[in-house]
Amino acid sequence: MAAKSDLVIGATTRPYNKLTYQEAFERIATAGYADVAVFANAGRVPVSSASTAAEVAAVRKAAENAGVAPSMLLARTRLGDGLAVAVEDYRRLVDNAAALGVRWLLELGTGNEEHYHDYVQLMCQAVEWAQERDIQITMKPHGGISLTAENLLETHRRVGHDAFGICFDPGNIIYYTLGKRRPEADVGSVAGAVTTFIVKDCVVEEGKADVMVTAGDGLVDFPSVLGQLLAVGFGGPLYVECVSSVEPVQVDRDLAHTLGYVRGVLASLQR
Repeated sequence: MAAKSDLVIGATTRPYNKLTYQEAFERIATAGYADVAVFANAGRVPVSSASTAAEVAAVRKAAENAGVAPSMLLARTRLGDGLAVAVEDYRRLVDNAAALGVRWLLELGTGNEEHYHDYVQLMCQAVEWAQERDIQITMKPHGGISLTAENLLETHRRVGHDAFGICFDPGNIIYYTLGKRRPEADVGSVAGAVTTFIVKDCVVEEGKADVMVTAGDGLVDFPSVLGQLLAVGFGGPLYVECVSSVEPVQVDRDLAHTLGYVRGVLASLQR
């Protein structure tokens, strides 16, 4: 079982998505986090395949100035433009991710059944390129090709590479199935392939699911889910993606609270 001190707990910039990435980095650091996952801020992901070297350097410098490490980046694919274009575009994304200094590219899969085959082919080609640059790709449940534990495992099997793993997002298991599937039941089947973890809760009310919930306040049994992962040697990292608040000052509070909550859960599991 991994020691608690070995588990990185970072935060995504999503809770501050209306702010600039510079402001998000600073607030995440103030909340007590040392690692950050770069998502969209002020309407765009600040590092993409189209980013210039200067733009990537500016994001990296902003993280350094705030005292956080940008260790994960949200990825996107261009499968609608054909496989060849998608591969070249993804390689540029990987190169920019390496320049940013991240260790993980977070994949969302695809919800378009017509792209399922090409998505796997894209990952098969991209993962070698990524590994050569010390980056791993990790795919989380997000509907479509990554809807359920079975879908995640099948895609993982088809890509078949050590640098392509599963990001377990318990809130999304509930969200995309409207509670018909539960992460506590599903995590055991994928645990051996899980390389990263998203701290996300979810509630379902009147047939509608909502992940804008602070961890511990929703349906996810985090001690059960994390306990099953730790039992097979999962060693992080974990990234907090959502909280219930929207206003920055309240998000500050919720992020700091969530860090303490996750640390408490991990500590209780490793006594």
